Formats: sequence, structure tokens, C-alpha cells
Amino acid sequence: MVALLAAASALSACDRAPEVASSADADVLALLDELAENLLRLSPETATSLGIDVGARAALRSELGDRSAEGQQRIANQLRTDLARADGIDSAALGDATRTSLAVVRSAYATALQGFALPYGDVPVGGWRNTPYVVIQNVGAYLDVPRFLDSDHRIESSTDAEAYLARLESYAQQLDGELGRIEAARAAGLVPPAFLLDKALGQIRLSIDGAREGGSLVESIERRTSTIAGAWADRARTIAGQQIAPALERQAQELTAQRAVASDDAGMWARPSGDEYYRWALKASTTTALSPDEIHELGLRELEALHARMDTILRTIGYSTGTIGERMTALAADPRYQFAEGDAGRAEILAFIAERLGWVRAQMPRAFNTLVDPNLEVKRLPPEEEPGAPGAYGGPGSIDGTIPGRFWINLRTTDLHSKYSLADLAFHEAIPGHIWQGEYTRRQPLIRQLLAFSAYSEGWGLYAEQLADELGAYDDDPVGRLGYLQSIAFRACRLVVDTGLHAKQWTREQGVRFFVERNGSNPLEVASEVDRYCSWPGQACAYKIGHTEINRLRASATAALGGSFDLKAFNDAVVLGGNVPLDVLAGNVDEYVRAARTA
Repeated sequence: MVALLAAASALSACDRAPEVASSADADVLALLDELAENLLRLSPETATSLGIDVGARAALRSELGDRSAEGQQRIANQLRTDLARADGIDSAALGDATRTSLAVVRSAYATALQGFALPYGDVPVGGWRNTPYVVIQNVGAYLDVPRFLDSDHRIESSTDAEAYLARLESYAQQLDGELGRIEAARAAGLVPPAFLLDKALGQIRLSIDGAREGGSLVESIERRTSTIAGAWADRARTIAGQQIAPALERQAQELTAQRAVASDDAGMWARPSGDEYYRWALKASTTTALSPDEIHELGLRELEALHARMDTILRTIGYSTGTIGERMTALAADPRYQFAEGDAGRAEILAFIAERLGWVRAQMPRAFNTLVDPNLEVKRLPPEEEPGAPGAYGGPGSIDGTIPGRFWINLRTTDLHSKYSLADLAFHEAIPGHIWQGEYTRRQPLIRQLLAFSAYSEGWGLYAEQLADELGAYDDDPVGRLGYLQSIAFRACRLVVDTGLHAKQWTREQGVRFFVERNGSNPLEVASEVDRYCSWPGQACAYKIGHTEINRLRASATAALGGSFDLKAFNDAVVLGGNVPLDVLAGNVDEYVRAARTA
């Protein structure tokens, strides 16, 4: 499936930047709009999530992307054709904004085509979820489609309801398309780790039971068609029972066959062409050419520096003996920083998040000259997804504003979250993190809203955590600042663990133990985290690589401008240029510095 990031919440009907510098810019922007439409036809779900499946795109509302091998080849063929057109443009005559957009397309498409040339896997096109495994505990239509249909597919008329049912039928086809690919992968020797298959099988069996009984697929349309005449729920139940449940069962049978021959080897080093795949995955995720060894060593250095800062705070609050990990583990056991169990604790968590987001929203004029007003909601992950999901994730909503940005929180147990770490998580996922940054994409051409880069997105998420600290989030809360620093250190650990798993033959247990012992991380959270790194090689490295680069650029700009450096102007330069590879980001910051010098 083409993995496109729905990264915007509002845009004018023309779907492009408001200013055109020249006729050359106009021609290139018209081409980029055409390329965007090509991507949307390959991923109809993206059009719906962005709220633009209307007018000439209305037919997309009844369709899902083709997850079969043939569908993947069509994506690769389209990218190859469109990249050739983009590469044929002389960018010298273009304005800065258009030149940036063209560079983004070239980078995203070239990297994706390198991924399609590999013998297996799902390839993101300017997206974030690189995975060798088409169906696993956090990848696959069985997870994506039910959530998408319930959260993003609007039902306001009988036409919308018919489109929902058409997509249910396409969902069954998607499942079988994936089935062919995972069967081919097993035949070629690619089998996921046994512990991931155990998780996936548990989850897919829940999906089978749900489909047989109707479950969420039926409940979603039944709930939203109460005032629309028609036997919508009955028709959905028939599709779910007769088409979807059997397709899910076929996937479960294949995963069971894989489980019979699977090992517990966690990393890509143990898979055919695994080293080659991992090098590409690191490039795709970090938008750099850093090697596994370079990233591993960077993680160790960053971790040491962060732990030195944590040590100082720990000593001031009475935790003076033991390693950083031991002392943070002791802190986590303090009932003062724990939420209540069960539904009472879940309500407490949601109230805590609301208060912190209210505070930080009010601080944004101190950090940006150009402000946005994000529409967002905090929402619990579907319970069937929670066992294989991280603690939280978030992103912006639709272009037309009908779908808000969402901060998804995993509440399978309240022990996943602590009072000293939850604020930092909210800043990362919502404001001034992913949902805030996503709002700025409304100023970009449509193609820029379809293409995103993990190193930028997640680097910004960590930088958002840093901004919250700099704005005073923890001035009277040293334990909260410890939570923030532990969070950043957690991302440094990711550099070490991800490369350890995939390039240094670490076991899953080694990865979990590194987090717990070195950083005092929550074992419940870490177990799912490490499993995620096993299924999304390289993605976990994007966070700290991006954060380190943003801070390097900030330090460079500060040194170049001296007393004329303006933090709000710098932050604007980073977000207004949009989601870009790190080398393009460096160019955008250089432009800001040049402009500031001549102002």
C-alpha cells in the first residue's frame, strides 16, 4: 500500500501555495498538482483522510488502495514516470518555495523507488512506516481499515453509506492481496520473528471474531445511519461475515504456517537481504547516509550527555545512589507519580492531558511569529489495537477541517503513563508537536501534504518537547523535567537499540534490557517499543537524528546572527518550509540566516 501522510488540516480549494513567483513556478506547480492527483488515485484513503474526496475526486470515496503485488507494481511504475518528469525540470529559474517542493518530490520518489527495488516489504512514498512485513502486529489492512472507516470515512448521506459498503468489499480484496505477498515472502525465506507473529495472530483472531459477529465494522455504519433509510447494518453484516471473516481466516492460516518455521531472531541481519534492506530503511527514515555503526555511537554519546543532566536533578530530589536507570525505576515506583487503575485512572489521564494542552496553547505566541489554531481531540486507541501499539501517537486532521487532528493515547493499562512523563508526551504529539506543525502544511501545495519525512516530523516532535521546557513547563516541577529528559534519552536509546537489533545481532531481550537498565524506562512500554522496531526497521532512529539536526541548525544560526538571532523567526523558518528531508531543511535555515543578515 502507498503510505501517504495525511498532514494537513485546511487549504483553499486550489490546493496550492498562495503566491507564484513566475511563469516557471506556475508550470512546475501545475505539474506537482498533477503528481499529487496520481498519488491520490493510488491511495484513495488519503483523499478521504484529507477531506478532499469530493467533486472530481468523489469516486475515490468508494475505493481503497490495492495492496496486492500487482498494485505495488503500479505504484512503482507511476513513481518512475513522475520522477522522470520532475528530474527533467531546471530548478535554477524557480522561486525558493517551488524549488523546495520540487526537491521534496525528487527525494521522496527516488528513495521510494529504491525501496520498491528490494525483494519484499511495504514502501512508504514520502511516509514513515517502512516495514519488511506486510502483515504483522502493527501493520496490515486488518488494523488500518477498520480504524480508517470508523474515524475518517464520513457518513452523512446514503451515497456515503454506499461508499462505506463498497469499501468493506474492497477490504476483503485488500486482505487477499496482502495474503499473496506474505505467501511469496515466506517462499523466499522472509518470516517475521516468532514473538511478533504471536502478537499478530492474537490480534487477527480478535478481528475474525469481530467480523463473524459484525463487530465494529457493522456498529460503525449502524450508529451513523440511524436517520438514513436503508438496511445498511444488515448489508454490512453480510459482507463482514461472508467476505471479510473468511479473508481474515486465510491470513491467519498463513501466519500460523509462518509461525511454525519462525525463529526468535529479532533483526534484519537474520533475514535474506536483511543488511541491504536495513541500510535502505535507515536512509528512508533519517534522510541521511549515516551507517548503522555511526548511528549506534551517536546514540551512546547523546545518552551520556542527557544522563549527566538527569543526574544533577536526581541528586537535588534525593536520588543520589545507583545508575540513572535504577534511580528512574525507583522514581517510577513512587505512588505520587502514578495514575489510579482502571477507568478512574483513564479519566484522570485524559483530564491531565487537557490541562497541559491548555497551558501550552497559551504559550505559543512566545515561540512563533506565525500562529495557527489547531482543531484537535484526544482519543483512546481502539482496544484491539492497543496490545501492539506504542503509548501514543498523533497527527493533524483533514484539509477541510471536518476531521480534527487526533492525539491517540494507549490506555490498555494506566501503568503505561506516569504523571511526570505524560505532559511531555502531550507536547510531542499535539502542541507544539505533530498536530501544531501539521497545521502549517495548509500553506503548501497539495503534493507537500502527501509527502512527509520521519526525521523532520519526529525531530520536530522532540524539538517541541524542548520548546515546552524552554517556555517554562517544568520551571516549578523538577520531576516533570526529569520526565522530559528521560523522554529525550529514550530516543537516544532508540538509536542504540534499533541498530543493535538489526545490525549487531541483539536479541529482543537485550533491547528491552538496555532501555530498562540504562534509562529506567517502563518495561510495559518498552516491550511494545522493541517489537515495533523489529517490524519497522530504522523508523525509531528518525526521532533523535532529526532533533539533533534541528538543534545543530539552531546553534549555527545563533552563531551566524549573534544578537540578531530571533528564536520565533527561526521556529517559523523550520515550520513554514514544511516537512522536508534534513538536507533541504538545512537549505531553508540558510535562507533564513541570509535574509536576517540583510534585514
